Amino acid sequence: MTNQSPLARRSAGPPTVPRGDVLGTYDSYPEAQAVVEKLSHAEFPIKQLAIIGNELTTVERVTGRMSYGRAALAGAVTGLWLGVFFGLVMLLFSPETATVTTVVAAALIGAGFGMLYGLASFAVSRRRRDFTSTHQVLARSYQIVVDPGVSHRAREILSRPDAGR
Repeated sequence: MTNQSPLARRSAGPPTVPRGDVLGTYDSYPEAQAVVEKLSHAEFPIKQLAIIGNELTTVERVTGRMSYGRAALAGAVTGLWLGVFFGLVMLLFSPETATVTTVVAAALIGAGFGMLYGLASFAVSRRRRDFTSTHQVLARSYQIVVDPGVSHRAREILSRPDAGR
C-alpha cells in the first residue's frame, strides 16, 4: 500500500521488488506495521525498510442484494451530495445571486438526477449483477525487508525487551 504524495520524487526506472535481508515474516499487516513502528521509535532509518505482501488474493465480500429501491436510494444519495457541492460552489462564487435556497434546489435536482441514473444503471445490468459487494486485496504473509548494511542494527533493536518505548 503506497501513500505517496503527487509531489514526491519518483524513481527513474520501473518499480521493482525491494531486495535485502528478511527481518521477519508476519501473518498480518498490522503485525508487520507494529515492527516498523518499534524501529521508528528507536530512531532506526526506516527509509531502508520495506513491507512486502506475499501471495496476494482478491476477496470480494457480498454485502447484500441489489434491488430497484436500493439502486434508487444509492443514486439519490450520490446525486444529493453532488448537488450540494455545486450549490455551495455557486454560493461561494456568486453570493449576490445565489442563496441557501439555491443550495437546497441544487441538492434536490442532484438527488432526482442521481436517482434516475441509479435506476437506469441497475436496469441495464440487472441480470449480470444483482448484489452489492466490497473488494479487498489481501496477502497471506508480510515480510519486512531491510537494507543489508543496517539489518544487524534492526535485529539488535528488536531483540531488546524495551524496543521502541
